[in-house]
Amino acid sequence: MRRAVFAVALFWAASALAQDYPSRPIRIIVPTPAGGPVDVMARVLANALPPVLGQNVFIENKPGAGNTIGSRAAASAEPDGYTLMVSAASGLIMSPMIVKSAGYDVSSFAPIALVAETPQVLVVNPQLPFKSVADLVAYAKANPGKLNYSTGGVGTLPHLNAELFKSVSGTNILHVPYKGGGPALTAVVAGEVQMTFDTVSTSLQLIQDGKLRALAIVGPKRAPELPDVPAMPEVGFPAVTSGAWTALMAPRDTPAPIIAKLNAATNAALQGEQMKNALTKLGAQPRGGTPQDLADHLQRETAKWKPIVATLNLKVD
Repeated sequence: MRRAVFAVALFWAASALAQDYPSRPIRIIVPTPAGGPVDVMARVLANALPPVLGQNVFIENKPGAGNTIGSRAAASAEPDGYTLMVSAASGLIMSPMIVKSAGYDVSSFAPIALVAETPQVLVVNPQLPFKSVADLVAYAKANPGKLNYSTGGVGTLPHLNAELFKSVSGTNILHVPYKGGGPALTAVVAGEVQMTFDTVSTSLQLIQDGKLRALAIVGPKRAPELPDVPAMPEVGFPAVTSGAWTALMAPRDTPAPIIAKLNAATNAALQGEQMKNALTKLGAQPRGGTPQDLADHLQRETAKWKPIVATLNLKVD
């Protein structure tokens, strides 16, 4: 009887809290550096939420250690709805599988909503002679260990896509990790490394400006923004088709009424012209849905990547 009364009291307390929420600005932790794909999506969302929620939303970048520093900080934050996180497969799913000291996993968070999805693209420095994936693979096979690829760190989606590509193409290309997707992309433009896998959203302008050359879309079909760039299945690598997504999360135990309010606000923002236009320019597709939809998505992604991580034997202390 006492437990039932206590549960009812907690419910009403949480409901009352949600009615006043939010009463101050909301912080969104991004576990990657400014300028990277996840950060760009987080800022688009942060700009669209204030008109819906009636409070300012600001971004705090906490990059490093394969997205684990910021993710751990978000997971341990007070579950009151004022500290959230925008992250992707790299930080939420892959890093906890790979980094032994991650200190969190996907169950450390309460899902709010899937924000957007965008395909990845294999890009190279345009000074290289490679005009196709076949050119790149032929050179890599003739010159094992001579090519380098950059990523935002061990366990990120570009890292796993690159290792998967190496595995199915039979090539030896060396990994050079940077502290985030932005620096990893800049390194290719500068010629520090030869190639990377990046989202279309952050590579598009550089490709259009001739600072990067796109060789293939990492997805089942071509991207509308890059209609002349073939998809991986077209060039003989149908297994390499994992695109990027971003999700809004809260610390575990955040009250359900607050999660529901944030979910409704995110869906409303995704339906607004401001966010639709911003995502279209980035080559991203708005998603949304319920917290359970996101929970199901995370479960499917975990099931997909777990055997791949195990097969590649990727581990970091």
